[in-house]
Amino acid sequence: MNANEFATCQKNGVKDILEVRVGYDGLTLSESKRGPTMNLTPKMVYLALAKQVPDPANPSALIANPYKNWRDIDKSLPNIKIEVLGPPPTSGTRDSFHELYMETGCRTYPWIDNLRKMDEKRFKRICHTLREDGAFVEAGENDNLIVQKLDSNPNMVGIFGYSYMEENASKVHGIVMNGVNPTVATISDGSYPGARKMFIYVKKAHIGKIPGIKEFVIEFLKGGAVGGYLTKLGMIASTDADYKAATEAANSFNAMTGADLK
Repeated sequence: MNANEFATCQKNGVKDILEVRVGYDGLTLSESKRGPTMNLTPKMVYLALAKQVPDPANPSALIANPYKNWRDIDKSLPNIKIEVLGPPPTSGTRDSFHELYMETGCRTYPWIDNLRKMDEKRFKRICHTLREDGAFVEAGENDNLIVQKLDSNPNMVGIFGYSYMEENASKVHGIVMNGVNPTVATISDGSYPGARKMFIYVKKAHIGKIPGIKEFVIEFLKGGAVGGYLTKLGMIASTDADYKAATEAANSFNAMTGADLK
């Protein structure tokens, strides 16, 4: 939960909220095993896919995205056309992609980063608006279709969750990001840029009034633990320390405060 979401809850009378971390997931950019191997950064991803980007000659001004090939962005990248298959605007995966990659990449420009507090709407417009010239292709929410397209065109890049990438490891692999490979270990320790924490939230006002709330939270934590059924469905289990902390939080039911937000 971010500061805006917390503030919205407070405004609407939801004042005591329990936040419980139940595990991790990873959002990867993946490529065919038959294609060129790339090493990217969120900044490169932003420059490849944003509709407008800072002018190389004057980084404080925006211009229509001029980059056609990956090498146009950085000489270390292959000289192939930028083509990325990703989720539609209605998908939660798209929201995560904006937050983990696009925002992280565009915040490397200090003046854009400063807009987060000064003009949030403009900040999101700059960071979230994707180009419409074919470099980014909406592929629906069918990850299997993305894998098929990557297999037929090895120069393309696809966006989907780590668990699905792992299921199709014979055909695709995750792109190294900031020098880090997407693995269970790098996602659970947060070193992979596409790692995201998974939470559930409980209204403290419901505790003691709705039967089974505490038991539900504890059961959810067990399901996301190593060997739990949620990990078998793709969730990456919490570390032992995180699992212990989450269990203690669930048992104490201490409400989160604005100081808990990062």
